[in-house]
Amino acid sequence: MSRHLLGIRQLDREDIAELLQTAMEFKRRVLEADFVPQPLNRVVGLLFFEGSTRTRVSFEQAAHYLGYRVTNFAAQGSSMSKGETLKDTILTLRHERLDALVMRHRCSGAPTFAARYFGGPVVNAGDGQHEHPTQALGDALTILERKGRLEGLNVAIVGDVSHSRVARSNAWLLAKMGASVRLVGPKTLMPNNMSKLPGSVYYDLSAGIEDCDVVICLRLQRERMDEGLLSSVNEYRRQYQINRQTLRYAAPDCLVMHPGPINRGVEMDDPAADGDNSAITRQIENGIFVRMATLHWVFQSNAGQPAAGTVAPVKKAKEKVSTVQSKVKVAKKASAAASHAKTAKKKAK
Repeated sequence: MSRHLLGIRQLDREDIAELLQTAMEFKRRVLEADFVPQPLNRVVGLLFFEGSTRTRVSFEQAAHYLGYRVTNFAAQGSSMSKGETLKDTILTLRHERLDALVMRHRCSGAPTFAARYFGGPVVNAGDGQHEHPTQALGDALTILERKGRLEGLNVAIVGDVSHSRVARSNAWLLAKMGASVRLVGPKTLMPNNMSKLPGSVYYDLSAGIEDCDVVICLRLQRERMDEGLLSSVNEYRRQYQINRQTLRYAAPDCLVMHPGPINRGVEMDDPAADGDNSAITRQIENGIFVRMATLHWVFQSNAGQPAAGTVAPVKKAKEKVSTVQSKVKVAKKASAAASHAKTAKKKAK
């Protein structure tokens, strides 16, 4: 039976810790030019029905580092533009001997539907207003690297929560890992049934981000104004923009994040996006390593052993969350020590 990554909600803490630990190990190996185990030939299909730069490229990079071959598909120009159903497209790809499928679709639940017919691992690269699991994993890895932990942190997710798959995946992951989640934004951009999402709701930005360790901004989709959910961009900017003034309510070392693409001057200003507390470029980089971990993970059998034709896992990564966090702290201390030694050597010269 194939293993899929269709959403964070279905994962337990142990699965999340395993994926993060494996991503950390892959990152170390890539950055240190260490050996990255490469299994037998695998072909991964990227089936994207929505535009994407970061997610598609990072999956391509992840597959490259793992030694997988990638085949790209786009809805435009495919048989679907001629009337073929999604089911028949998935069956076609299955019988063209693809080993895994990474799928982005405008409809919630499309990757789950694809998993019924594909016959191999399916990874959700974002589906409608449902979930974006690998984005949440990349965000969690970034927070771990900068803060050393997830448990006990206060994290505010600010913006259009109602229509955001990133908000849902992040809320589920952070809550499962012991963080306190706050959902902040206009009442018109909050889900109707908030009981289905973990976290506290705030309609006032200053109260919502007060003493927060992390603020994750969401992209404001301009079409929301056409739907009458916002009167204007200026109104949103005045009430919910993350900038130097509003960040005074958060913790002094508050980490600022954004899944991209950023509408500069709307969700956040330039100093917030480019300042020392911003982790946006680190989020992009870490997207590669969590997607390496994801592809590696889905090719393992449900019993946790390598599927036929693959190498053994990089590490036995099912460790306690506290162990994952302690390893981040050790890595940070080692990095600081190396930097200090390098500075001392320069002064000696």
